[in-house]
Amino acid sequence: MDINKITDLITEKLTVWSEALIKLLPNIAVAAIVMVLGFYLAKFIQKTATRLIGKISKNLTLNNLFSSIIYFIFLGIVIFTVLSILKLDKAVTSILAGAGILGLALAFAFQDIAANFMSGIFISFRKPLKVGDIVEIRDYMGKVKEVNLRDTIIETFQGKTVIIPNKEVFQNPIENYSFLQKRRFDLSVGVSYGDDLEKVRQITLDAVSDIAELSKEDTINVFFVEFGDSSVNLSVRMWINTPEQSVYNKVGSEAIIKIKKAYDANDIMIPFPIRTLDFGIKGGTTLNEMPVQIKQEKE
Repeated sequence: MDINKITDLITEKLTVWSEALIKLLPNIAVAAIVMVLGFYLAKFIQKTATRLIGKISKNLTLNNLFSSIIYFIFLGIVIFTVLSILKLDKAVTSILAGAGILGLALAFAFQDIAANFMSGIFISFRKPLKVGDIVEIRDYMGKVKEVNLRDTIIETFQGKTVIIPNKEVFQNPIENYSFLQKRRFDLSVGVSYGDDLEKVRQITLDAVSDIAELSKEDTINVFFVEFGDSSVNLSVRMWINTPEQSVYNKVGSEAIIKIKKAYDANDIMIPFPIRTLDFGIKGGTTLNEMPVQIKQEKE
């Protein structure tokens, strides 16, 4: 190919591009102004959104997340507007199509993460638990250490740290012992059939009434609940003025000691289980009729 022709072709292309660029200069100037103003406006909207969301939720992580989502959504609108001003409509269409396919693929690939993430958002708004609460979730009981957007961290009373995905927290019952800021201790006791039950009730109440950690606003209740195999069973129900597990265990231990001492001092018997062995079943023999054979070993 002739060098002159190549030169003419390059010159022609450069001339066309230059003319197109000159025609596009006003659009580029407008796009640049829109881009700069859009960035500043997006920052302003983000700060405003953070302030407004903060009035609804006190979770800083969640507040920052929502304000960032709003910021990027508005920023995306600005970028697509700039591309439209530059008459890059095909690029906008391609970007939107690619974003849709990518979003669908990510949704399938990270559906568990997304489920935990959305559950964390709902937990932050509903607030069924907070840091410091004593809770029982599934088979884990302990104190809440962290509530993140993806998981909840519990420290059990045995010293184990349990990380529970928020999906499991949100979909399972949560037993929150700290919600009322007090807990009830139920103690089951059995007394002999020969004891005076009214006397037993009063002595039991007197025995546990001076435990310091019991709530002053709630009464101690003693209920006889059933006739057992060898005892009349009763339930002592006491409210403790704190949900802390160490106090809960201490009150239970003190109640057992005090009730045992009071029963011993007043001749109230806590009977042992009684079992009767009957060998007179059909096809067998009674115990007193059974022959006893003693074998002596030969030396």
